[in-house]
Amino acid sequence: MALIILGHPNIEQSIANKTIIESLQELITDLEIRNIHQLYPDYKINVQEEQAALLRHDLIVLQYPMYWFNMPAILKLWFDEVLTYQFAYGSQGDKLKDKKLLQSLTVGQVEQNYQEYSSELITNLLESVKVSALYTQMKYLPPILLYGVSPVIEGEKATIKAKASQHSKQLAQLIKNYSK
Repeated sequence: MALIILGHPNIEQSIANKTIIESLQELITDLEIRNIHQLYPDYKINVQEEQAALLRHDLIVLQYPMYWFNMPAILKLWFDEVLTYQFAYGSQGDKLKDKKLLQSLTVGQVEQNYQEYSSELITNLLESVKVSALYTQMKYLPPILLYGVSPVIEGEKATIKAKASQHSKQLAQLIKNYSK
């Protein structure tokens, strides 16, 4: 069974992330989804509960929108507070060893806009999560990204939903493959 850490601060207003989560729930029956913004609207994360969730799963999927070339604040706080010394790292911090980490991001801009700056821009932006995974002895899996889903850019809700639905099918297949 996989664990989804949903780091969207306003999932009800989302088109892409909401579609992805709803589709995954239909495609995969044994999936735990932790909507951390809904669980902790006051940003007071229950560290023990989150660590227990991580211990129950071998595959952890981070589902979130890219905000200003980074993850939303609630997800960064989750990293800071949950991946603690002697749990995730340190002389006895091997609780995440050999677990797999997969990032699934939605990006408002089209992919070409990122490549205008640098062909390595998106790789560089995701590097902190990769290094964090490796530092905690997790296996970092290649991320899956969905570009061009800002309603301001695309303009059409149906187009965004269709792209998100396709993304969720690819993500569901990856989850099934990596959960074996």
